[in-house]
Amino acid sequence: MEFFTYRLPNGIRGIHRQVKSNVAHCALVINAGTIHATTLRGDFPRAAELIADVAFRSTFPERELEREKEVIADEINTYKDSPADLIYDTFEDMLFAGSELGHNILGRKNALARYDGEAIRAFTGRTHTTDQMVFSSIGNFSAKTAEAVAARYFAGQAASARGFGRVAPAPCAAFEKTVVKHTHQTHCIIGNRAYGIGEEKRLPLALLINILGGPCANSLLNVVVREKNGLSYNIEASYTPYSDSGIVAIYFSSENGNTAQCIDLIEGELHRLRTTPLTARQLSMAKKQFIAQLAISSESNEGYMLGAGKSFLTHDDVDTMEQVYAKVRALTAAQLTEVAEEVFSGMSRLIYK
Repeated sequence: MEFFTYRLPNGIRGIHRQVKSNVAHCALVINAGTIHATTLRGDFPRAAELIADVAFRSTFPERELEREKEVIADEINTYKDSPADLIYDTFEDMLFAGSELGHNILGRKNALARYDGEAIRAFTGRTHTTDQMVFSSIGNFSAKTAEAVAARYFAGQAASARGFGRVAPAPCAAFEKTVVKHTHQTHCIIGNRAYGIGEEKRLPLALLINILGGPCANSLLNVVVREKNGLSYNIEASYTPYSDSGIVAIYFSSENGNTAQCIDLIEGELHRLRTTPLTARQLSMAKKQFIAQLAISSESNEGYMLGAGKSFLTHDDVDTMEQVYAKVRALTAAQLTEVAEEVFSGMSRLIYK
């Protein structure tokens, strides 16, 4: 996937001269899940045409592949030199071992060397099917204009359907592993499998993770580990849902001698969330903060556009922000305690030191 993502912008060079002109009129961003562009209103049709070219008419010239392989190999080496990044993927590989989720998206250099244009074209033909795509746009133009532009550049694409599905990951026993990396700091992840994108409990879990280790200074882990005890500069919690599973992860780095105390403090907070419901005031404040964060994030047009597109692709619907806020306000302390008991029990752990 990483090789394909790198090759995609260069793969359009074999289409037509107009592509380079279109690139000059917008900011094109490509990653493993989306192709999106930011442009002035008058250049919206050019941006849509460019996205269509990239998605459906990339050619992947053979002469450029070797150069790009060197770039990606360098990124793989750089990634290995960053334990704070590497530990996440290693932990996820272990948590989903034996399943299709248990693979690093960067891949390995020996596999990279085997890829050619034919392999990439086969990959896009297998995965870039129209039933797995949605065109999402936001800007100072009418819905009629958006529909007309989308029809102009996408309606002629033949319908296609994905002919494969991922097998749901089998249950995995909890594990604890320490890897000697000779790093200046200890890096640690404590985590577990969690709910998939279609499960109702994903929202209370998202709120719970925000309370535990969200981006605000008053998160439980930041207060107890960093502010009160000064044991870690960087501690955070995250929740990533997939189609049929998910992952929660608590990450921290610390001096080698402080690792055990950090783990004890984290496990203490997890135990309290599993056994002691939040008070009415605690829950109310947590909801207000979470809603405020959602409101701020929705002010980013790009973020809102991407979120709406992903929601429609996954749920065939897009909630308004008020509907989202109402769902958050309806959550109860009992729901959060139930979710904490299910997700925060039997956690796994990986340490780099």
